[in-house]
Amino acid sequence: MATASHADVTRRDFLYIATGAVGAVGAALTAWPFIAQMNPDASVKALASIEFDLSPLAEGQEVTIKWRGNPVIIRHRGSKEIELSKAVKLEDLKDPVARNANAKDGDPATDENRVIKGHEQFLVMMGVCTHLGCVPQGDNPAKEFAVVEGSLKVGGWFCPCHGSQYDTAGRIRKGPAPENLAVPVYSYVSDTKIKIG
Repeated sequence: MATASHADVTRRDFLYIATGAVGAVGAALTAWPFIAQMNPDASVKALASIEFDLSPLAEGQEVTIKWRGNPVIIRHRGSKEIELSKAVKLEDLKDPVARNANAKDGDPATDENRVIKGHEQFLVMMGVCTHLGCVPQGDNPAKEFAVVEGSLKVGGWFCPCHGSQYDTAGRIRKGPAPENLAVPVYSYVSDTKIKIG
């Protein structure tokens, strides 16, 4: 009698485990399409990093491209712009931190720390004002919104929303913006091509 009862318990235990396993597999197979649809699609993955050819940009030109849904400003700075930017004293800066994802946290906001060494003529930065997220306007020939250094209008970017002014290295100089324009992670694929992201 003990063996028959023992066999019933074993058979019953097996049926409970098998039913539970089939139910778990069924639940997983049912949930899989819902979980899989939460993954980013190919268009989002493609935007994770982009390449940009710098060779068409002449000295003094800039272009705004889109990366991860945000504007990125790429400017081919002239030697005068770089010279004036390097001459700015750190104590004159509203935000003394570089805000460069390619540099160490807390590095000072020198012109050298806002670009990649050996490619100082190209400035790459997010085109999003650090005050309320507007898009700053670039330098224009009349230099209507230029940052003034001494008695010279040296160019830079102006945010039309609340008047923040950024210099030729993208550092906040005047207005309510609390931080310099951020520099995204980027690297040089070749002498004339960068990869952002």
